[in-house]
Amino acid sequence: MEAAASPNFSFRHDNNTQLLLLQEQQHQPVETSSSPLTKPIKKSFVKSLTSFTSTPTHSSSSSSSFKEDTYLVSNLKSSELKSLNELKQKLISANTHEHGDLSMWGVDLLSGDERADVILLKFLRARDFRVLDSLTMLEKCLCWRKEFGADSVVDEILGFKELEGLVAYMHGYDKSGHPVCYNAYGVFKDKEMYERIFGDDEKLQRFLRWRVQVLERGIKLLNFKPGGLNSIIQVTDLKDMPKRELRVASKHILSLFQDNYPEMVALKVFINVPWYFSMIYSMFSPFLTQRTKSKFVIAREGYVAETLYKYIKPENIPVQYGGLSRPGDFQNGSPVPATEFTVKGGEKVNLEIEGIEGGATITWDIVVGGWDVDYSVEFIPIAQGSYTIAVQKVKRISESITEPIHNSFTAKEAGKMVLTVDNSSSRKKKVAAYRYFVRKPMF
Repeated sequence: MEAAASPNFSFRHDNNTQLLLLQEQQHQPVETSSSPLTKPIKKSFVKSLTSFTSTPTHSSSSSSSFKEDTYLVSNLKSSELKSLNELKQKLISANTHEHGDLSMWGVDLLSGDERADVILLKFLRARDFRVLDSLTMLEKCLCWRKEFGADSVVDEILGFKELEGLVAYMHGYDKSGHPVCYNAYGVFKDKEMYERIFGDDEKLQRFLRWRVQVLERGIKLLNFKPGGLNSIIQVTDLKDMPKRELRVASKHILSLFQDNYPEMVALKVFINVPWYFSMIYSMFSPFLTQRTKSKFVIAREGYVAETLYKYIKPENIPVQYGGLSRPGDFQNGSPVPATEFTVKGGEKVNLEIEGIEGGATITWDIVVGGWDVDYSVEFIPIAQGSYTIAVQKVKRISESITEPIHNSFTAKEAGKMVLTVDNSSSRKKKVAAYRYFVRKPMF
């Protein structure tokens, strides 16, 4: 086995624990193919989306050309700035007493605050800067928020504990810092669960209220500042989604969100897309603006991790989607950064972690999107005459496994750890990630 170049480390002390963290863009693992040649990986997986038949793809209006609005007034076209000023004047001259407090998400729309400009520009953008249409949408939204009690819903206890972290939930951030909301409705294929949540109109309305609550909590993470974080990312898992049964609920949710939360989604990623998705999409399409459609990313089953890694770091992606983030991780602060790598079809990758002292304990997490690979771990002592230790004998990790591997090993002598991911039996390239920390010996 050919040795990798020594990785570059940064050191962080925490309660006498020294963390050795790889610098993500500096350290590169060694890739070993079935041929004698061994070559380093020069970059982690970041490629353009191609056709739907082979890899994740965008809808007909590609989001690769979509650029999120900065909401900087200085960047507006003269016609757009004119529309913004006109909307402000019409809002002031309208019968404001009918709406009461003209504020949204804690921002007074008539205050002259730059955050108010961001919100008003969202409504203008949603209506292609047509002032009267934007004003109508804004006024209807103000009325709906008052009637619905949208400002107070975040603190309500709605009794959907069983759905939290399962059906709709905020979890981590994308690479640009946008909060990410995950949606997965596959649990409703269970008829008992479906009846318990959607059994009658009263239950449906309560679910819709809970779904708004999740979104409102996500919006609280935004700052509504020009050039800042002003939208979220949505990831929707279509696996096992009962399309017919959820048609009514889906229509309500889409209509509710598009009417009252304009331009709140920077990107919407559909994952585990089944063959019948085109039918669902044709049903949803009439309720979506062209601008909204341009933000869609569509990923078939088998390409979930590959797609999400484009936008979200693996330490922020839930474990069920090929990431390293487990429930509750964010309660302990920011997650430990991970290093991404790819495993090409017919090849294997050796990840060498050097500089381990005798008596030190190394703990690691590793995950491969879609697995279906052979995995093994060795500890190789530095001292001549010492024997290599098989920490983990070669083990086949099936594609049904979604959880990352978490393990630890205490070295009795100085050496290095080698994690091996062997993809020789597959022709498909896979994305992967790992991270580790070393607890130095206590003397």
